[in-house]
Amino acid sequence: MSTKTTNEFGGEIGGVTLLGKAHSLSALFIVLLRATIGGMILFAGLGKVSEWPFDAAGYLANVGSASPVSGIYAAMASNAALMEIVNVVVPVTQLLIGAALITGAFVRLAALGGAMQMMLFYLGGWSGEALALFDSTLVYAMVFLTVAAFGAGRVLGLDAYIEEFEVGGQALVEKFPALRYVLG
Repeated sequence: MSTKTTNEFGGEIGGVTLLGKAHSLSALFIVLLRATIGGMILFAGLGKVSEWPFDAAGYLANVGSASPVSGIYAAMASNAALMEIVNVVVPVTQLLIGAALITGAFVRLAALGGAMQMMLFYLGGWSGEALALFDSTLVYAMVFLTVAAFGAGRVLGLDAYIEEFEVGGQALVEKFPALRYVLG
């Protein structure tokens, strides 16, 4: 395996140009990162399904008062109809996100969903203390966003093949460019 650096990446943010060169092993590590975070959330969903019925009401009702979402989460916990939906959506989305990341299909969509779920958990767990600012759910959210940003589904993933499906003689992402935001 070559260790020659050949991959360049970059962008511009607020007038500042960011440029970098990735090591040739970067592709391997982004696949491992995608599979690891996918496995983490898949097994979180499997754990909830294996202990069915899953009930998020206890978590939502007991969010500390320092959390900026404590009132919203408490109101959600007291709404039985809404809890019926939440109790299905949380484990199902975890299973779908995990499966998508492991297979490399619809990676950006799945990773953004995972980041959003982690941010909701992060806000619910916020204790108001400065030392709690960087807890594991925030780190997980950043990992999900990293996987999305690097288009990790194109490396040993199904997204590379999905993007090239031909529709009317054109590659899927050429015919429907908006799909680049969910694939990759």
